[in-house]
Amino acid sequence: MAEIKKVAVIGAGVMGAGIAAQIANSGAPVVLLDIVPAGATNRNAVAEGAVEKMLKTDPAPFMSKAAAKLVTTGNIEDHLDLLADCDWIVEVVIERLDIKQALYGKIEAHRKPGSVVSSNTSTIPLHNLVEGQPESFARDFIITHFFNPPRYMRLLEIVTGPQTRADAGADVAAFADYRLGKSVVYCKDRPGFIANRLGVYWLQSAVVTAFELGLDIEDADSIIGRPFGIPKTGVFGLIDLVGLDLMPHINASMAASLPPEDAFHGMNRPAPLIERMIKDGYTGRKGKGGFYRVNRELNKRKEAIDLKTGDYRVQKRARVEAVEAAGKSLTKLFEHDSVHGRYAWTVMRETLSYAAALVGDAADEIESIDEAMRLGYNWKSGPFELLDKIGVDWFIARLEQEGRIVPPILRAAQGRSFYRIETGKRQALTLDGDYRTLTRPDGVLLLEDIKLNSQPVLKNGSASVWDIGDGVLCFEFTSRMNSLDADIVALLTKTIELVKKSYKALVVYNEGSNFSVGANLGLALFAANIAGWNEIQGLVGMGQFTYKALKYSPFPVVAAPAGMALGGGCEILLHSDAIQAHAETYAGLVEVGVGLIPGWGGCKEMLARWQGLGKLPKGPMPAVAKVFEYISTATVAKSAAEAKEMLILRPDDGITMNRYRLLADAKAKALSLVEGYKPPEPPTYVLPGPSGRVALNMAVDGFARLGKATKHDIVVSGALAEILTGGDTDPTEIVTEDRMLELERQGFMKLIRDPDTLARIEHMLETGKPLRN
Repeated sequence: MAEIKKVAVIGAGVMGAGIAAQIANSGAPVVLLDIVPAGATNRNAVAEGAVEKMLKTDPAPFMSKAAAKLVTTGNIEDHLDLLADCDWIVEVVIERLDIKQALYGKIEAHRKPGSVVSSNTSTIPLHNLVEGQPESFARDFIITHFFNPPRYMRLLEIVTGPQTRADAGADVAAFADYRLGKSVVYCKDRPGFIANRLGVYWLQSAVVTAFELGLDIEDADSIIGRPFGIPKTGVFGLIDLVGLDLMPHINASMAASLPPEDAFHGMNRPAPLIERMIKDGYTGRKGKGGFYRVNRELNKRKEAIDLKTGDYRVQKRARVEAVEAAGKSLTKLFEHDSVHGRYAWTVMRETLSYAAALVGDAADEIESIDEAMRLGYNWKSGPFELLDKIGVDWFIARLEQEGRIVPPILRAAQGRSFYRIETGKRQALTLDGDYRTLTRPDGVLLLEDIKLNSQPVLKNGSASVWDIGDGVLCFEFTSRMNSLDADIVALLTKTIELVKKSYKALVVYNEGSNFSVGANLGLALFAANIAGWNEIQGLVGMGQFTYKALKYSPFPVVAAPAGMALGGGCEILLHSDAIQAHAETYAGLVEVGVGLIPGWGGCKEMLARWQGLGKLPKGPMPAVAKVFEYISTATVAKSAAEAKEMLILRPDDGITMNRYRLLADAKAKALSLVEGYKPPEPPTYVLPGPSGRVALNMAVDGFARLGKATKHDIVVSGALAEILTGGDTDPTEIVTEDRMLELERQGFMKLIRDPDTLARIEHMLETGKPLRN
């Protein structure tokens, strides 16, 4: 296999620029080329403008501004010579075969032998793309279908052709896996490949059926969303996000390329209302609105379109009786005697039957189709996993009752299931009716697999501890949203003692959407409402004691976060010997948003990091000011790379691009620290005392006069300033770690009694948004 060291992307539109940004995020240099605009004085304007725009975009395509420096911009008239040292060239130009093939001729004249060329096409088959190209080009050519936005969508579909050399796809797949963080699914050379072939059909069937049944779009999204583990945007919200104007183009391309007998043609029906919306500029979020809009003329009123009249009306909160009556039972939802029950059944009958019909066509493996929909469309479960939940026999019986065709793979699963567990291994059904054991790639270790073969070493209602082999334990949060409570702290204390006696190292990790959203605010509010101040103070002290014990334990501790690591979740990172973070880790000390300060050692750990940096101006104030800035504004790193810049991660902490590889990487890091391990030395602090506190408070008062800080912001910032400046100390004294913890406890308990803090907590729990009081 050849290592990919440098990449070129040709086409600097939203997708091409996003692909270039993700390649730069991996640390690889990338060339970004586009056309020369007519009459332009700057011939590189398109590519340069794309990079400049991405630096301002939110959510950001770049994981850090430093990554943008790895992008070299140019144009395809003057700079094709830059392809000569690129190992992989990605074409991301308009979906027109003639334009793509003309570009391939230019690429072939400038690329080095053996470099891989790929197209990001979403609809044009590979055999059409390479038609008329030299054999040397066809051997090195593949399709790499990214999903938008490329940084955040983990799926990459790869298509190879009969002329493609075997290692071309393998080289790109390895780079995409390890460096870009992608889960690679190999597809057959079919229109739409897997995810869009099924996803577009699902969207089309949901829209067509909603029109036919006259549903309110809020109800349709509520039915097709969360009950099936599909994002709450549902269907109409997703189309608004993607863009209504893209749908006719995608549908036309699919209709032109799919065989006449394909079920898609029955769903590809005219929609005059949607045509009118597009014509009037209602193309979704990027336009004046879409199925949903914000009416700025009526005080930003949220509105939804009525599919029957075509007029906008006030958006309603969906309360669908069929969904509420069904609970978690999908069959009860399908059987509900209402228009909503019929909608759920009709859409999912069509979608799941179509998915079954794709086995042997778009892909031979059901797990490939499931993975494509999980990662390409953010479904919690793929279509065959959903069929197992519904019940294969129930689904087949309903199809037969309606006189509908039962696809072969569904018939093969009759009386069984699509997936099963056999001797601790997960197996998937194949087209020939046998089961095949699913194996993970080398370097992938998942708790979900470990759980098939073992029981937790320790467990309570909020956490579990698993033996992941080689003398390493894994501490897993299992509470709702992985929020931290007394049970987690208690089990962590027991785990520390267990590792001391019988194990080598500890990894803190879980496979939830978020590492931890912080402390359980509901329990804190309940305790405050019954004046349980001693209980709250006890939990603060217990958390401080346990985190400190974790920090100074006689074995290495590695935290492996992914997703949000906020508040107390961030503090556990700060007390670990090392962090191996997924690239999409969003960490920060955000307690001020609910009127509190970090109470489990976050203040003193961040201070220790910034004081030990050695790059700030001398004196006690610069580090204090920097930490005050981050905590008082509840700054959250928007990537692991940003967390390094904030020193939540240390310079030598690791970043894993592929989420599936995180636990294995963290375990390897923990084992690498075992030999000769010694706990860290306790930090000491030189802090400015009252004079520094006055300076910080003056800064906050200035923000208040500008209207940027509220009354309670001043109170909370004052408590934070008291801690970070060391209380009554002065620069001639040494402040100990225990004194910093004492200041944190005092500040936390003072604020938790404040009615304005309790109002913030209650508002956050009710709305999910901070109260500006």
